[in-house]
Amino acid sequence: MTNQVLYRKWRPQKLADVVGQESVTQTLQRAVATDRISHAYLLCGPRGTGKTSTARILAKAVNCKSPIDGEPDNECHACVSISEGRALDLIEIDAASNRGIDDIRSLSDKINFAPNEFRYKVYIIDEVHMLTEQAFNALLKTLEEPPDHAIFILATTEAHKVPLTIISRCQRYDFRRIPLSAMSQKLAELCGAEGVEATEEALEILARSATGSLRDAENLLEQAVVSYGSPLQGDQIRDMLGLGGDAEALKLARHVVTKTVGEGLSTITEVSNSGADLRQLQRSVTEFLRSVMLIKSGSTDELGYSEEVTTQLRAAASGSELSHLLRAIKAFSSADMRHDSSSPLPLELA
Repeated sequence: MTNQVLYRKWRPQKLADVVGQESVTQTLQRAVATDRISHAYLLCGPRGTGKTSTARILAKAVNCKSPIDGEPDNECHACVSISEGRALDLIEIDAASNRGIDDIRSLSDKINFAPNEFRYKVYIIDEVHMLTEQAFNALLKTLEEPPDHAIFILATTEAHKVPLTIISRCQRYDFRRIPLSAMSQKLAELCGAEGVEATEEALEILARSATGSLRDAENLLEQAVVSYGSPLQGDQIRDMLGLGGDAEALKLARHVVTKTVGEGLSTITEVSNSGADLRQLQRSVTEFLRSVMLIKSGSTDELGYSEEVTTQLRAAASGSELSHLLRAIKAFSSADMRHDSSSPLPLELA
């Protein structure tokens, strides 16, 4: 049997297992427990935050023979067949490649047929915003008058592209980016399950680099395990992600805060001459400056850095001006590195 990648191997099997989306999963759990199931759901949010996993778990829960407080038991025929990907009454459609009106008409023509073996026939339409205008019009008619045995679960990363006429006929649930602490904890659990040792610093770097996407974090973890084995150290993760210039980025951020232009330009030149990725330097400096701004503003949010780095950021914040920080963040975040990522000029002008 082919080895599965981590995010598929450890895909959540219950609503309570979905990380960082408690408000969504608890509501869906209560809906199943009280048998107040809608005919259409719209799951919105960034990639890798659990939309498709939640859709599949919901499909199991509504068809489960013995649900437990709104959760699937993962033992009955319906739950097992959905988990194994062989359920005839769970139809998953990728709207990115099946986006035309003919695809939706085919769905509409077949939806009136009774389920083969389950209570409900569940349609999961992923990346629904990719449908054409004509396809949306055809889907609208089906959503207006769906048969009692059909449930639609639409998922999208770009809700603003979904017509309001579609949104108004669905129960909408917004998924948020997963917090650093929750993601680090989940990565630690995966490491325990896989028999991999990893330092807390290594997991924090992975979580921060994933920018709120657990799937990205799990893929990065797997890449790190393949590259370095066990145990995983923070320095190894930095090397893998090209974050070796974090010290220089922090130094540059301090020069920006203290308005020491000459030293800042020298730091950019040193990084450029070393052959490091200037786009990564731009991202790191912008993130450091943002952290200084948050500290200066009195924010208590977790920054996700080591204690040593956090101490340096707090020291920089104590002598900074908020208005200057805002201008610097705008300048560095808008520096255009797309055309020539090897030229230090955009960063020097920032």
